[in-house]
Amino acid sequence: MDKNTNHHRLTGPLAGDQAGRAAPGEALGQSEIFLDFQERLSRVAVVNRPVLVVGERGTGKELAAVRLHYLSQRWQGPLVILNCAALAPALLESELFGHERGAFTGAVQRRRGRFEAAHEGTLFLDEIGNLPRAVQAKILRVVEYGSFERLGSIEPVAVDVRIVAATNADLKAMAESGAFMRDLLDRLSFEILTVPPLRQRTGDILLLANHFAARMAFELGRQKIPRFSRQAAIILEQYSWPGNVRELKNVVERAVYRTRAERIDDVALDPFHPSHPSDPAVAQAVDASVAVGDDSHDPLDDLALNDAVWELKVRRLTRALVQARHNQRRAARLLGLSYHQFRGLYRRYKERMRPSGEEATRP
Repeated sequence: MDKNTNHHRLTGPLAGDQAGRAAPGEALGQSEIFLDFQERLSRVAVVNRPVLVVGERGTGKELAAVRLHYLSQRWQGPLVILNCAALAPALLESELFGHERGAFTGAVQRRRGRFEAAHEGTLFLDEIGNLPRAVQAKILRVVEYGSFERLGSIEPVAVDVRIVAATNADLKAMAESGAFMRDLLDRLSFEILTVPPLRQRTGDILLLANHFAARMAFELGRQKIPRFSRQAAIILEQYSWPGNVRELKNVVERAVYRTRAERIDDVALDPFHPSHPSDPAVAQAVDASVAVGDDSHDPLDDLALNDAVWELKVRRLTRALVQARHNQRRAARLLGLSYHQFRGLYRRYKERMRPSGEEATRP
């Protein structure tokens, strides 16, 4: 179902895994800036207040909103998602607040809006900078008083909803110019989470690239995960990634799809010009590295796909526990998991995990 018209009502601590399928991107990373972001997200998730998620396109703002919901006390309630840029301004009020029969031409029956659908859960408003002023005023009333009126009605409807909003626009500048209500911005900004762009996440690019490559290989039914050559890795690491994680995912999946070999030598950053890096800095970095040999080898490359995934999970769980000094809640945050998700994985793999952080081997 399209994310602009769907909502989730999942009923388990691992439900976030299911909801994640509706959101592009992955909550994976080991860079300091990414872990700091996850720490802030986990801390505010349990506080029943609005949160504003800001960041460039493709950074994973929707995924952050999904995690906020499933780490909150509302995780058993619905998560309702609305992309405010996907609907015409004239339709947004009815979509959010619903309408009564006869409220306008074509309104043949009463319809609940997104706020009612999100009762006792979370309403995620993506691209909130696209909201008309009239709709902003009605949302402000819901935030302040917990009630609203459907279109065509004067009867108040009470709701209990946590709002998580996201944007890549400068809402502060919009408020100063009058395009966005200052009062609404103040109330949505109990906490502002800035999703770091991929170019600032030192060390995460290849981690994500290998993850996307493994998933694409599995989707294509391949037994081995292709690895990136040194030249391909340099291209990935030196590129500025204006489309962030979403763009990286597309590039990696295309590279895996196009190669039949076990090593990826060619990475097409621009699908319209696949033979040349589209960033001059990338081309210069690749040229400077031609003389360096590509003798790196990961033992995971010698394993079947299922065994490699098993081994990688053991490695990551062990490393996170060591880094967190065996504090399982902190280890879960380092891995971008909820505590319940971490405990489930730990119970499954703990017999093969070594406390020293050494690699484990599957029997």
